[in-house]
Amino acid sequence: MTKTETVTTGDGVRLWAQRSGRGATPLVLCHGGPGLWDMFDDVAGLLGDLATVIRWDQRGCGRSEPCDGPWTVERFVADLDAVRRHFGLDRTALLGHSWGAQLALHYTLAHPDRVGTLVYVSGTGIGPDSDWHGAYKENQRARLGERLERLVLRRELTDTPKRDEAREREWAVLHWSAEFPDADRATEHAERMADPWLGINSACNKRLNAAARRVCGTPGLYAACAGLEVPVLIVDGAEDIRPRSAVDSLERALPHVTRVTFPQAGHLPWVEDPQGFREAVGAGLGPG
Repeated sequence: MTKTETVTTGDGVRLWAQRSGRGATPLVLCHGGPGLWDMFDDVAGLLGDLATVIRWDQRGCGRSEPCDGPWTVERFVADLDAVRRHFGLDRTALLGHSWGAQLALHYTLAHPDRVGTLVYVSGTGIGPDSDWHGAYKENQRARLGERLERLVLRRELTDTPKRDEAREREWAVLHWSAEFPDADRATEHAERMADPWLGINSACNKRLNAAARRVCGTPGLYAACAGLEVPVLIVDGAEDIRPRSAVDSLERALPHVTRVTFPQAGHLPWVEDPQGFREAVGAGLGPG
């Protein structure tokens, strides 16, 4: 049974949330972005017999109430805790993807007693952006190939004072198509990500990315990860355009970590290897 609910945060912002699945283990999903919305339909379906899956749209994004922030890591950690409390969970497993992996990690560091397992999917580690961002842009250009010129043109047309949702969606689909190594199906997969189209919160994206960058690479973050007693499963796609070497910094720091890398998967490994993803996450969650 799927049930949609409204979570009210500590500062009164209303968040969209949905519970589904029948497994004994509670599992809260944290979507990527920042500034996007939950796109975990396939993941919820894959894991629904292994866990009770809770999805939510982060503040000011997707189906959640529009708001003006604040766009800080601390505020988003507090929002995630409001989701946990709303569903009456003393402890939960967390699965975060991309930016959501960073959010789930920061939550786990802040509240280790409230997390049973952290599943860290397609994140970029805890080192500075300079460790990986340049290579990421190079890989993106190579993956896009002849589509790159269209992407640049669409970005120029989208960056206008008057917002054009159709152009923004077309830009996003082009941009996201680079996340999939199978060129023949990349646009199809990216179109699925954009359906339904709920719009990108650009202010959230820019400010929260900047806030997260200020933390990465700091001695305090390395030390906190080194002292984390929660088991962590790192899940990667070897064909992700973000260099997987970026995540080595996190893997080295954690005392209780398992890493699974799918050789033919990109940034959304459950798309290219759904069965492998299900098995890896199921093993990470343990017996329900």
